[in-house]
Amino acid sequence: MSKSEISVEERAERIVKFLDEKKADELEVFNLDEVNYIAKRVVIANAISSKHAAALADQLKKELKPLGEEFLHVDESEEWVVIDLGDILIHLMTSDARQLYSMEEFLSELSAGKFKSPYII
Repeated sequence: MSKSEISVEERAERIVKFLDEKKADELEVFNLDEVNYIAKRVVIANAISSKHAAALADQLKKELKPLGEEFLHVDESEEWVVIDLGDILIHLMTSDARQLYSMEEFLSELSAGKFKSPYII
């Protein structure tokens, strides 16, 4: 199925399934439909190493581009790869980076509305 034929939720599930098959660990998906954020879903996964994270990103491109996914930007650092698909962000991180940056805590608080501005209607 192409990108236009399935929901953002189904696309995120497809990404999680693929990453799980490629030995990514501690996969989480955050639904941010109800908050003002740059993406509707955020997928976070642990990679064994920085090389594993880069390989996962390359494999995702090969798997998802033929299905219509558009990779707007891929940013790689030593411990972290971020893939921007527009409405889905994918973070592939080493476990050390994941603990250091506490993305789950931030995204959980964001999805719970903790950072809502009283000035936004």
